[in-house]
Amino acid sequence: MSEPQAAFVLRISHEDYALRYALESNDIIIGWSKAEGLTNPDLDWDGFRGIVHQEYYVDHDNYHKAGASAGNLWRFIREMKEGDSVVVPDGSEFYVAEITGEARYETDRIEEDTAHRRSVKWLNDGEPIPRGIARSALQSRMKARQTCVEATDLIDEIQDALEAARSDEQPSFDSDLRQKLVQDTLEELRRGRLSHREFEQLVKAVLQSLGGENVTITPRSKDQGADVTALFTIADTFSFNVAAQAKHYQESPPVPPEDVEQLRDGMDAEGSTLGWVVTSGSVSEEAEKRRDEIEKETGYEIQLVDGEQFAALIVDGGLRAASLTEDE
Repeated sequence: MSEPQAAFVLRISHEDYALRYALESNDIIIGWSKAEGLTNPDLDWDGFRGIVHQEYYVDHDNYHKAGASAGNLWRFIREMKEGDSVVVPDGSEFYVAEITGEARYETDRIEEDTAHRRSVKWLNDGEPIPRGIARSALQSRMKARQTCVEATDLIDEIQDALEAARSDEQPSFDSDLRQKLVQDTLEELRRGRLSHREFEQLVKAVLQSLGGENVTITPRSKDQGADVTALFTIADTFSFNVAAQAKHYQESPPVPPEDVEQLRDGMDAEGSTLGWVVTSGSVSEEAEKRRDEIEKETGYEIQLVDGEQFAALIVDGGLRAASLTEDE
C-alpha cells in the first residue's frame, strides 16, 4: 500500500445490506442515488447542489439541507482520489479501504440507494478492526454524524490502527498500559477531587491541548448553554468556533436530552455550528436521538463525548497543566 495523500471517514447506510454489498463488491457506497449526473466533471458547485436540491429538497425554500447533503457527495465524488484511505465505521468495529477507482453511477442500483460507488481495496484482508485499537482522535472522528468527513489529519492514526490489527502480539504492553491509564483517569473523573467548576476547567485544558485558541469558560451570569468556547484554525485560513456543555456526572444517570437542548441554545447564542456535550458519565439513547434531531433541524454538528472517550483524550493528548489553575 502506498502512502495515502488524504483520508476520509464514510458512514455507509445503516441498512445491513449496504455494507455487505460494499464488502462483497470491493466498493464504497454513498446514498442520494436519485441525484443523477453528479459525476459530470464540468458541473460546478452550484449546479451540483442544485441537482441534490431538486431531487430531495425541492419543497425547502433555502439550500441549507441540500448544501449539507451535497457536501457529503462532493467529498465522495470530487475530493476522494485513488490511493486515499477510507475508514468505514460499523458498530464497535471499523473497516479501512484504499481507493482504487473514480466515482461512478450505476443506474440499476438506484432503487436500493447504492448507485454512487467507488472501487476500493479492503485492507486488513477485509476484516473488521475493533474500535478500541484506534487512538482517541480516530475514535472521535468515527462518531461524526455526517456521512462523509475529512480525516487527512488522522492518516498516522489510521496507519497505526492497521499495524496494530496486523500484529500477532496484541494486546501489547502499550495498549494494555493505555487502557489502564484511561480507566484510572475515568475513575478519577467520576469519583476524584473534582468540582463542577473544576470539570469545566478540565474541559478547557483539553480543548487547549487539541489546539484550541481563545478558550474561555463562560461566567455563570452569562451562561446561555455553552460552558466553554474555543476557536480552532486550520492552515491559518479557516476558523470555526466550538461551544461545549460540560456535565460532571458519575456513571449514572446518563446525560439526558435536556443537556443537548442546553448546548443547542448555547450554540445559537455563540454563533457556533460545532458543539460538544462532554461528560464524565455516560450518554443516554434519548440524548443521542435528540442530538440527531437537532442536527437535522439546524445543520449543526454535535459530538457527545462520554467519560471513557474524554479520559482517552486526556491520556492521548496530555494537558496544559497551567490551564487547570487559571483564575477565571
